[in-house]
Amino acid sequence: MSGTFHVHTFGCQMNVHDSDRMSETLEAHGWRSEADADLADVIILNTCSVRDKAEQKLRSELGRLAAMKRNRRDHRGGAAERDLVLVVAGCVAQQEGDKLLAREPALDLVIGPDNIAELPVLLAGAMGGAPPHARAEFDIDLPRFLEARPEAGKTPISAFVTTMKGCDERCSFCIVPYTRGPERYRPAADIIDECQRFVAAGAREIVLLGQTVDSFRDPALPPPDSVDGSAAGGTSRTPGVDADETQFPELLRRIARDVPGLLRLRYTSPHPRHATASLARAHAELDVLARHVHLPVQSGSDAVLRRMIRRYTRAEYIERASRLKASRKGLTLSTDFIVGFPGETDEDFEATLSLAREVGFVSLFAFKYSPRPFTPALKLKGEIPEDVKAARLAALLALGDELTARNLSSLVGTTQRVLVRGQGKHPGHLEGRTEANEIVHVIGPADLVGSMVDVHVTRSFKHSLEGELGKGKRALPLWASAHEGH
Repeated sequence: MSGTFHVHTFGCQMNVHDSDRMSETLEAHGWRSEADADLADVIILNTCSVRDKAEQKLRSELGRLAAMKRNRRDHRGGAAERDLVLVVAGCVAQQEGDKLLAREPALDLVIGPDNIAELPVLLAGAMGGAPPHARAEFDIDLPRFLEARPEAGKTPISAFVTTMKGCDERCSFCIVPYTRGPERYRPAADIIDECQRFVAAGAREIVLLGQTVDSFRDPALPPPDSVDGSAAGGTSRTPGVDADETQFPELLRRIARDVPGLLRLRYTSPHPRHATASLARAHAELDVLARHVHLPVQSGSDAVLRRMIRRYTRAEYIERASRLKASRKGLTLSTDFIVGFPGETDEDFEATLSLAREVGFVSLFAFKYSPRPFTPALKLKGEIPEDVKAARLAALLALGDELTARNLSSLVGTTQRVLVRGQGKHPGHLEGRTEANEIVHVIGPADLVGSMVDVHVTRSFKHSLEGELGKGKRALPLWASAHEGH
């Protein structure tokens, strides 16, 4: 049984990746994607539960879709017409399971991230009249990673490739270990093969995904290659190697070596604990690596970091951030912060502001602390009033805008290597990213999409740059870009 489906994605890049795999899985079983949700037989809400705001959006959307379902049932043209099937997937599905079905009578199916491969069979049952069902089981014993099916002409310039799932960090504020399970790593050979297939289909940039992407391990790879004693990481199984060291730098080297057509390699999101000397050396040695790392810190206060169970100190974070920035000329950092964590004092917040200035982030994302079910932070005392949270968030975001403006304005008058990722919003305009991930708008022909070009930056905006194609260097051919180390 098949029909049309529509996927609405909430949340992070991992959810976008999962939505792509859902679509590919359904299409392989004869289903057809429908851009207009009002016309679809099945609507899938792929959810995020990291913050309460995302769950509020889900509840609002479910209310709207339940009304749509009732209206479609009341006005359908004949008895043979099928009801709208509503599905919740992703982290909220894993978190709530049967409880979500009990609260939302319009729902037909709840499916967790590890059960995507079962979606065609479960949907066939739902469309055939089966009762509402929840399927949210982790694949801990036999981890399964759905392979992408890139096709020439349909593959984006920048493609997501997952390296792992789950998280072992157990930060006190975070629900991810509950909704995604413990860390399970994909074999390096499979990751490299998928990167090769994406590039063969037209991708020019790969973004490696993982909850803690730099914790990657694979027994088929050589052991970590150095000691890094700057953070307390516990005991390593490899003599002479700190437990913070992983095989992620070796994975980066293998991709750079075995995917020669790749123009740019990025990853998100690393944990600072694994931003080791080996990772910095990989950035120094591999031209294909972007000159930008998003390195979440969450707070600049040691007292708050301890309550968050982040497993590093302010000084250790600064040391590792500085080492990454020094590894490659022009390498920049962005980060995430949480404000209003239980017990956060004015002095703690001032430490966050001072850390942002000291590290010199080029951009930051900041959020008010949101209590999440099943997390240790629920037991912490010292709840921060909402107005104080709001004031701290506004002050931190204002500082972030200041740091971003300073970075972007400093690039005016420079020439940047830009990977053109697509056409812009206006005719004749293109949009791309610099080596340090700044957005650049430039006028040029559509056939430059997928090419690396030199752009002279002429103007900065709040979140992007404007430039002109370098004179005499309209574009590097794809084959040349692939072999010049970008």
